[in-house]
Amino acid sequence: MPQLFYKSFKTILSLVILLTFNIAHAQTSYELNSGWMCAPIKEVKADGYKLSSQSFNTQSWMPATVPGTVLTSLLNNKKVPDPFYGMNNEHIPDIYKAGADYYTYWFVKEFKEVATANNQVYLNFRGVNYSCDIYLNGHKLNEALQTGMFLRFSFNITPYLNKKGNNKLAVLVHPPNVLGNANGGQGGDGTIARNVGLQYTAGWDWIQPVRDRNTGIWDKVTVQKTGAVKITDTHVITLVPGKRQPDGPQQPATLKVDAELSNPTTSIIKGAIIYEIAGKSISKSVVLKPNAIVQVKFDNYTLPNPKLWWPNGYGSQYLYDVKVRFVVNGENVSDEQALKVGVREIQSEWNEHTGSRQIAVNGQKVFIKGGNWIVSDAILRLSDLRYDAEVRFHRDMNLNLIRVWGGGMIERPEFYNACDKYGLLVFQDLWGSGDCNGRWVDPMKLDDQWTRRKYPDDHGLFLRSARDQIKMVRNHASLAIWCGGNEITPPEDILIALRDTILPKLDNTRWFVDYSNSENMSRNELGGNGDGPYGIQPLSVFWEHKTYPFNSEVGSVGVGDYESLKRFIPAANMSAPIYNEDTRKTKTDSVWDYHKYIGYDTSISKYGKVKSAEDFAAKAQLVNYDQYRGLAEGFTSHMWDWYTGFIIWKTQNPWTAMRGQMYDYYLDPNACLYGLHNGSEPVHVMYNPVNGMVMLANNTFKARRNMMLVIKAYDMAGKDSLLTQVFVDIVPTTTKKILSVKKILDELGAKEGVFLSLQLLDTDKKVITDNLYWMPDAKGEFTGLQKMKTNGLISTAKYLQSGKIEVTLSNPQNKVLAFFNRISLVDANTKVRILPAFYSNNYVSVLPGQQKKIIVDYNPVLFSKNLMIDVDGWNGTSNASHIITIEN
Repeated sequence: MPQLFYKSFKTILSLVILLTFNIAHAQTSYELNSGWMCAPIKEVKADGYKLSSQSFNTQSWMPATVPGTVLTSLLNNKKVPDPFYGMNNEHIPDIYKAGADYYTYWFVKEFKEVATANNQVYLNFRGVNYSCDIYLNGHKLNEALQTGMFLRFSFNITPYLNKKGNNKLAVLVHPPNVLGNANGGQGGDGTIARNVGLQYTAGWDWIQPVRDRNTGIWDKVTVQKTGAVKITDTHVITLVPGKRQPDGPQQPATLKVDAELSNPTTSIIKGAIIYEIAGKSISKSVVLKPNAIVQVKFDNYTLPNPKLWWPNGYGSQYLYDVKVRFVVNGENVSDEQALKVGVREIQSEWNEHTGSRQIAVNGQKVFIKGGNWIVSDAILRLSDLRYDAEVRFHRDMNLNLIRVWGGGMIERPEFYNACDKYGLLVFQDLWGSGDCNGRWVDPMKLDDQWTRRKYPDDHGLFLRSARDQIKMVRNHASLAIWCGGNEITPPEDILIALRDTILPKLDNTRWFVDYSNSENMSRNELGGNGDGPYGIQPLSVFWEHKTYPFNSEVGSVGVGDYESLKRFIPAANMSAPIYNEDTRKTKTDSVWDYHKYIGYDTSISKYGKVKSAEDFAAKAQLVNYDQYRGLAEGFTSHMWDWYTGFIIWKTQNPWTAMRGQMYDYYLDPNACLYGLHNGSEPVHVMYNPVNGMVMLANNTFKARRNMMLVIKAYDMAGKDSLLTQVFVDIVPTTTKKILSVKKILDELGAKEGVFLSLQLLDTDKKVITDNLYWMPDAKGEFTGLQKMKTNGLISTAKYLQSGKIEVTLSNPQNKVLAFFNRISLVDANTKVRILPAFYSNNYVSVLPGQQKKIIVDYNPVLFSKNLMIDVDGWNGTSNASHIITIEN
């Protein structure tokens, strides 16, 4: 991680943790997230009873990272090298060879808390991988070994707290039951899937193995204080009948609310459960018998004129504050919960024309534009800030859905908070993959397909985990689809229980699909696996080759630029890949290969012979932009005809891999993101490279009229040719063909290529959207780009407010086109990029005589105002004058 970013990120994270602590403490709940110590079991002779006693001294132990894994604790104490850099991961012992005890660790934490009259105190764990024993003040809290990575568990510790308030907690954490042989296969030898846990930790074609398989107290540990009655679970369902519009007055919506209450005391408790929304309070009287757990269901509530929640691109994401509390004797609050509720209803139905499922929100059908997500960080360094940044990047891609892949996890509430905030629907897989769970013959796997088809070993644990995690995230507006697994169904008994019992009881308003490329989701008329294609593609494939009508995985390349590569590739290994057109093979440096480089084939050489790794990375951005713009446009051009949606494989990396990413692990975006941002915008004008057809796309619920379409060509010297301009219109959620300009473009670009400019103007002649294509010469080469003159771009920047900068790019009249300019916010002293930063657009081109403005957002608490803007263009100046000062 870049040093400046890492230090600043730690500072703001500490601040956020402090604020969270204060807020949570006011709500009688707080995290145990600092002051932990750890030691390997082989070095500890005492048992848990003694370790959790006040007399045992752990000062010589290693400081532990909680939440975190054994590996993160070792890394933070500099006991192992950074596994994300170079070949360092090869220097860390793998658990399969080192043995389970090597990563079996004790974790100890001292904290202050006392039990007071009429109060209960709980110790809550949100995730431990994989099994554990828990001791507090010389008492063992769990009767049997607590097992399951994806099971929350809680202990009432009221009787075990020290009367003086000094408490010591000791947790012995064991690795997964089956360690998995990381032999180079997808999920290694597949046996990692015998657990109910993360499959990618044994390695995949986009990640190297995680050496400890993420053993540890990986998710939050909290202490919670309540009165006699605890609210253990709340469920909120919103129903929005009819076909709605994002704007204007709304017909009422319906809220269905229920809650689970527990009374661990020996007394009868009388009180009321109350929830508040939009200034209204709804209550229900309750009597709880001693040691009882009660499910309370409210009468349906009619919410007048609701503010609705919509997916990104279709409307706002309004979230109501809902407070739920249990009150004893009309005045004493025993427990309370605070929820954010988006009022929306998600429907799905079969589209007979496309042969696939289609999604609707609030009665309006939504063309799905999605990205596949693995996990935020391979070694589970999870945070609210990182989740927010990553999901925001997906918003900026103009996507409306994230699919959480089945070899990872049911994502954390903090991920869902960000998706609620930014309007990203979530397609949530449960645990399983075709690779590990037996769909295909695979010589890398230990067990045969029949055996793997029965994974995991403990079906009961799978179902208990599913019940628990469904309850954990079901109140989020963004959660749209439950899926049985990646490219394969779970075993039949698990599938039937999920489909017929668990989901109907716990979450019966969402679509459940049995697996990610199921015939119930997308009819497969082509054969094969039902998803793809993968890797670099001719742009014609996206426009002319019909794939699967709701394609859950389709993707391409994703190498970052040179600044990105320098963060994890040693200087000695900065050698560009060399593609041999005769053998159709790529010669790749060992570190590039280790970090899962996927070939660009002949796509790079069309921009000229590669001179260096830096030159390669710069040219790769042109390919990246073109690939993902073309993918989005090609699929969009056939919406509701061939397709009801597409989901890119994939849009993020939890490790420093060199494929399938719109931004790198360090949160630095590449041109993939902005090509997708362009090609997926709600109102869009685009060009079919096969037949030259100019088309419109309207991914909104409103008709657009009186738009002027301006089509121009520009040569390499900046001279323009008006091909046509015409008033156009388009109805909601559709595409429309306008005219073909292929013949004239082929003529204009035959010698050295040509630029095609498409613009839509409103009645005030302001640009609604624009799109610039660079076309090759008659031989398919970009010879003109290689000879472009230096542009005359004038760049300025000014602060609009704290954390927001406006960059203005002006290209004088009668100059060459200023092509493909990357804007970067940098530290004024080091010139190192500020990460994360968010750009309203990037890799932008400015026509002669025109101007563009880009808004840059960043966190002003993370970074001081000692900043500058770097403008780096394809035909820009090569000296330091492209670094510009930001005016106040």
